[in-house]
Amino acid sequence: MKQYDYIIVGAGSAGCVLASRLSENPKVEVLLLEAGGSDANPLFAMPLGFLTAARNPAIDWGYATEPEPHMNGRVLPLPRGKIMGGCSTVNGMIYMRGHSLDYDGWRQMGCAGWGADDVLPYFRKMESSWRGGGELHGGDGPLSVQRVDSERLGGDPVWRAAKAAGHDYAPDFSNGALGYGECEVTVNTRGRRASASRAYLGPAASRANLTIAKNSIATRILIENGRATGLVYRSNGAEKKALAAREVILSGGSYNSPQLLMLSGVGPAGHLQEMGIEVRKDLPGVGRNLSEHPCLYAEYETHESVTFLNALRLDRLARSVLAWAISGKGPMSTQICNCAIMLKTRPELERPDIQLMILPVRLDARPWIPGVGQRQAHVFSIMIIHLHPASRGKLTLRSVDPLEKPKISLNLLSTPQDFADVREGVAAVRKLFSTSPLAEMISKERKPGASIADEGALDDYIRNNLGITQHPVGTCSMGVSEEAVVSPRLCVRGIDGLRVVDASVMPTVPSGNTNAAVIMIAEKAADMIREDHAC
Repeated sequence: MKQYDYIIVGAGSAGCVLASRLSENPKVEVLLLEAGGSDANPLFAMPLGFLTAARNPAIDWGYATEPEPHMNGRVLPLPRGKIMGGCSTVNGMIYMRGHSLDYDGWRQMGCAGWGADDVLPYFRKMESSWRGGGELHGGDGPLSVQRVDSERLGGDPVWRAAKAAGHDYAPDFSNGALGYGECEVTVNTRGRRASASRAYLGPAASRANLTIAKNSIATRILIENGRATGLVYRSNGAEKKALAAREVILSGGSYNSPQLLMLSGVGPAGHLQEMGIEVRKDLPGVGRNLSEHPCLYAEYETHESVTFLNALRLDRLARSVLAWAISGKGPMSTQICNCAIMLKTRPELERPDIQLMILPVRLDARPWIPGVGQRQAHVFSIMIIHLHPASRGKLTLRSVDPLEKPKISLNLLSTPQDFADVREGVAAVRKLFSTSPLAEMISKERKPGASIADEGALDDYIRNNLGITQHPVGTCSMGVSEEAVVSPRLCVRGIDGLRVVDASVMPTVPSGNTNAAVIMIAEKAADMIREDHAC
């Protein structure tokens, strides 16, 4: 058993940041465990390669919900990256911080130090923004943030329709603005994905004081006299132990971190006793408060050949891949969302509750050869994302086997308001695509379909088609109540030397894609850890 100062469980978005920042001090020894393998495959580096790479079951945890009670018993897949960089290696790369009121809300819930003014310095610290450094953005951080060229993606008619439909132009979503605008993505200036692994861990990987153990899955936290002293893990089939002189830090995400806590005797006492696990600390909030952004897709077929499907003609696609490999330019070097819209469905709301992402491509688009086979129709796909659902789910153990997948229930659509908000999102999309010049381009509404008109029919459609955006949070929530799992300094309540740093600590889900917020949390946590240990 080797002793380290810090053991970090999970080389995802948070774990890579922590490993990089904590190992900046050459006097400390850091062990980073990752259950998955290398992210060296070029498909992970090529931004649009994620459409293929993310479907590989070898790099996914294979999680799914239990039958969802308010969705006709549907079982929803829950993709999570099992690879260096975690979800930042396989996600859609959208960079969005959320609204300032998201973080002020955390502070009002008792999470001192997590208000919008408190977290802004860390957003700036992590960024190397295409906008350059300034009051709102960073210009020289590890994480490269670039704009999506909406005009090249045929965004002009979408933007004109959005303006005509009553939306204001939002030049920067980072200040919580409402309206329409261009997306930003975590892609570097060479057209390569800027995952947490590539942005943070890559430059730090050669440090002598940083040990990275791939294909190593944590199975139990060692706890003695109320203190986390180390970890048991399996590496390439062999059981190993490592000791932590200072801290064990869980960065496994909203599913893996609560599972490991419960397997180690930290969680709801009743559930642990049912599973035959010795209770080290009764924390009823572990695995509770699970929140996720629900997502419903709408689709509109066009009269003309105007979507990204044109770029998938096989010869053009081959040239695009070659251009990306040589110069980092071209269609494969960025995302294909040509417009984002943040909107409020009710005037009394203080922040957006619906996010629309307009994709000028059908979700089942495939490469094609002229004159061979039947051509696919050109389709716009629209993500209708519900930003602040009231529904809450939970995670529990299925067995004491650490390799057994946990039971996960999102409990989506458990309130009438959640249904109403998604319906209003559909109404906003219908208004947008019935507004000129988009209206003249559209031949029909494919999904939900013009026949799905009344409230009952639309609710049935939502039950049968609602999915998720892969933004789970909340299962190890920070706070000061009895339900809180970690303190505002992210220390597990009642267990010394144990911290959680990942999306699971968020008390509520932010107004937008969560990856930027996770990296911010890790940057702030690194400073707190160094402060607590005076280095």
